[in-house]
Amino acid sequence: MYGTSLTLKNKPKMKVNLSLGHISGIKIKVHWTFFLLLAWIVSAELKQGGNTESVLFHITFILAVFLCVVLHELGHALMAKHFNIKTEKITLLPIGGMASFEKLPESPKQELLIAIAGPIVNVFIAVLLYFIVPVQEFMLLNFTETLDVLVRYNLQSFLFFLFIANLGLVVFNIIPAFPMDGGRILRALLAIKTSRVKATKIASNIGLMIAIILFLIGLLYNPFLIFIALFIFLGAFGENLVVQHITLLDGHTVEEAMLFNITTFKPQDSIDLVINKIISGTEINFIVVENQTIKGILHHKTIIENSNKTVLVEEIMDGNFKTIKGTDSIKKVYQLIYNDKQELFPVMENGKLIGAIDAINLNEYILLQSKLAI
Repeated sequence: MYGTSLTLKNKPKMKVNLSLGHISGIKIKVHWTFFLLLAWIVSAELKQGGNTESVLFHITFILAVFLCVVLHELGHALMAKHFNIKTEKITLLPIGGMASFEKLPESPKQELLIAIAGPIVNVFIAVLLYFIVPVQEFMLLNFTETLDVLVRYNLQSFLFFLFIANLGLVVFNIIPAFPMDGGRILRALLAIKTSRVKATKIASNIGLMIAIILFLIGLLYNPFLIFIALFIFLGAFGENLVVQHITLLDGHTVEEAMLFNITTFKPQDSIDLVINKIISGTEINFIVVENQTIKGILHHKTIIENSNKTVLVEEIMDGNFKTIKGTDSIKKVYQLIYNDKQELFPVMENGKLIGAIDAINLNEYILLQSKLAI
């Protein structure tokens, strides 16, 4: 699956604590809850009387499955790259993976091809394993003989289970609910005949119904389904919200929503001056300027973390930042704000600072536009 394409800051942010490196410029990260899954598997196996061999077999199998998940997400990423859509990162979760794109696909055809690319990778892996195992030999065995082969901790049973897992990944991901690939395939097909907003609303509603059904089944039979239901519910809700926002912002520019009267600080200013400004005003992020040149950004979190220290602005400012223009599409800025770690974007005109825009005033602008659209 490939998420909402945007990592929204008004959604729960995923706290990732392990990086596996980069593949083709894409960061591969593991969500901390993945380790809870491994711990649960080890615990369950030991409770059932498992030994070191069985525990290692199951852990290795899970890691192999998640390698297939990474390949699945890379399928999305490489197809997206074909349409000049950059993949920021791939995050591994206990229920699968999530590829985060810098922007939404521009057309239903692009979204359809990107969404299908992931499951096709798993189909390819399954076909490959079908002949390697070989699966057809299992069909010639009776139930007792098949069971006897599968309970052994050997390469043949390992590859057979991996074959089944890839088929499961295909089936799971084509569920027509966001953020599953099936939800995006459905939205893309609907968007060919109608608007993206209407298509998203229909696909999201279907996703919400599926989430409710899974939640009820989970209450009766399997608590893990409750977790999946919540994941689908939040994904469907978030996707619908993103598309509505982008549609509202279409055709509008940064200068319509930007802040003009902003406070700036110099690199040599004390942190105390910044703290006093936060207490007495409404601004929480600031631009650092020296000789009419932007030197960095002061983020609210960093300011608070250093509020009890005797430091200068230049010691805690973020020197890695992007600037935008007043004539830039605000839709583009929406994607930048919710994808980048940068919370405040300086707005430039002819090389001079004329204002700024951040998530707070952007959200206020969206709220006003939504009222006007009623």
